[in-house]
Amino acid sequence: MDIFKAIIERRSVYPHQFKNKTVEDSIIEKLLELANWAPTHRKTEPWRFKVITGGFKEKAGEFFKNIYLETTENPKTFKAKKIAEKFTQSSHVIAVCMQRDPKESVPEWEEIAATAMAVQNMWIASHSLKIGMYWSTPSFKNKLDELIPFNEGEKCLGFLYCGYFDEQTDLLERQSEIKQKISWHK
Repeated sequence: MDIFKAIIERRSVYPHQFKNKTVEDSIIEKLLELANWAPTHRKTEPWRFKVITGGFKEKAGEFFKNIYLETTENPKTFKAKKIAEKFTQSSHVIAVCMQRDPKESVPEWEEIAATAMAVQNMWIASHSLKIGMYWSTPSFKNKLDELIPFNEGEKCLGFLYCGYFDEQTDLLERQSEIKQKISWHK
């Protein structure tokens, strides 16, 4: 697939749109390898990924559903069910994490941006394989370290839900043209 076309056509694909078909671990590994080629200032390579798959998806979904129910004022049963379903509807759920440089040689925002670029690498490549992705940043992401071990200075930035899809995704229109977002200074 042409890179320009892939960038334009890439869309969020939600877990309820995924087919009941498992993405091979080897393909997820290839996508993660592409993530590792993201640009990074001072070569800190801050991106970290925790891949949730198999039976652990159900455990994680139940864990986060319970976190939501326990920590939310007036929790909604429907929303709690949806939290768990996102995990079980996905082939893989990748926790997108960032490892802060212990020397703090670059500002934290640069490491967050580098991690986001790593995700973008995966997202563009996955589109050409008909693997959909949806990046969610729920408040309960901050509780992941209660389920999976974290290193000092590591934090979760969200969950990337992954799965095969075959529905045509609508091409979206941008809210404004790029010309409205640029100023030239010659």
